[in-house]
Amino acid sequence: MFVVIFGRPGCPFCVRAKELADTLKEEREGFNYRYVDIHAEGISKADLEKTVGKPVETVPQIFIDQEHIGGCTEFEAYAKENLGLYQ
Repeated sequence: MFVVIFGRPGCPFCVRAKELADTLKEEREGFNYRYVDIHAEGISKADLEKTVGKPVETVPQIFIDQEHIGGCTEFEAYAKENLGLYQ
């Protein structure tokens, strides 16, 4: 499983999503992720909208195996339901 997190510095939800990904990387074999700092990479909301396929108002925007799942809340729910986290 490969996760890509598009986030920005100073965003508390981006920090939470990255911390969750760090935890999953330690605890789950075959889990890896990439964190993309949209400011450092010069990625705009319009760029993200093209990738996501709908309007983007917030970050993080998270993809699991190239499928968009949403933001931090959706990532936490996915991890709880599918990866046995927090149980």
